Amino acid sequence: MNIRLTQVALASALVAGAAQVAVHAATQTSSSVRVCTMPGSPSAALDKSVARAVLNAAGIAATFASRGIDDDGGDDGISARELSKSLQRDCDVIAGFPRSSVADGADSQLLFSQGYLHSGYVSITLRGDHAASTNVAAPDGKITIAATWSSPSQLIAVQQKNARFDLETSSKLTVDAVAKGRAQRAIVWYPAVVAYRRAHPQQHFDVAVAESPYADWHLVFASGPGTQQLQKRIDDALTRLRSDGRLAALTRNWALPATIATGSATTATRSPARYLDGPTQPSPRANVWRVSGMPASGGFIKVAATTEAPSFDHDQVAHGEHLYADSCAKCHGEKLEGNTAPSLIGPSFAPAANSHLTIGGIYQYMSTNMPADHPGKMSDEEYADLMAYLLYTNGYDTGNVKLTAQAAQSSTTPLNAGPRH
Repeated sequence: MNIRLTQVALASALVAGAAQVAVHAATQTSSSVRVCTMPGSPSAALDKSVARAVLNAAGIAATFASRGIDDDGGDDGISARELSKSLQRDCDVIAGFPRSSVADGADSQLLFSQGYLHSGYVSITLRGDHAASTNVAAPDGKITIAATWSSPSQLIAVQQKNARFDLETSSKLTVDAVAKGRAQRAIVWYPAVVAYRRAHPQQHFDVAVAESPYADWHLVFASGPGTQQLQKRIDDALTRLRSDGRLAALTRNWALPATIATGSATTATRSPARYLDGPTQPSPRANVWRVSGMPASGGFIKVAATTEAPSFDHDQVAHGEHLYADSCAKCHGEKLEGNTAPSLIGPSFAPAANSHLTIGGIYQYMSTNMPADHPGKMSDEEYADLMAYLLYTNGYDTGNVKLTAQAAQSSTTPLNAGPRH
């Protein structure tokens, strides 16, 4: 089965080191590079314009791959395997690669430039003559929220209360759901809103912040290992274009509205400035990662904590494995390796030491927001059994005492790898 990822789900997979890429050594010093854009990206026109300007400023000739990363050029995403093939066969650098604090690709073999566009996911509603009739809640008090399937917009949307969901297969269709009245609101990738308004200039939307750590993203240039010199030339060119105002002129129509950009930065766990780092100065991992609205005591916070994990028994592990297969594996992978959602095993989830996640923080986030398609659907006991399975697979041993929801939620133990790992 060929699992295909949306462009942002792909970025999440890279956090777990899913893509092992190689490039031609010639790109290290070459005066000409091949550029690809992300498949089906609504910002492809912008990405190409920025790439032309940046590479021209760097003194590098650019050719744009007509085939691109995706074989059919559709909006169905790209697999990590296809990315690897494209970076060997068609591309030296990818323009418009999305990075965020929850999927920064730091554990992959890719190298990244500084960011050239601060963007992300926003909440939109219809503005104009039809807004009053379409923005009415159903008799049960619920509104319909459109989101793009298997993307951060779905993860953000399912956290909304008093709502039913219209899951669309592309960001364009997600915007269209609001425009055509299939949904009263949408959580959607902002460049898709810009592209839709360009194609339909008579259509107007009210745009608001989508308050979630999944909402804040930056577009960068990405390339494979061995391209440090290429990325330095790109970074130097971006710095010059930013200083003389040319970058702002190129991206002005695509940038988040000032009020949205400010709100997005305050809800993100890292400052937008972190993507001015370039490929040689990786930022430290955030100390806090929590969903807006969750109390700080339940967030993923590094604290002065005990080193003992709460006890759980063998029966809970067996039941938790069954629950995981039924409700979690489709996104997190059959072996917890990560698929369209991050890995739940190994150093990207439970490092050997100095984890900034706590067992209690993981449990509360999971029991509040997961599964993404039906948050909170399990009982407290089932979430506790699922937590027991996660602990066991990350190296913790079973005991004679069952793990309770209260014990899991109140645990301040950092989620480091257990003694068996």
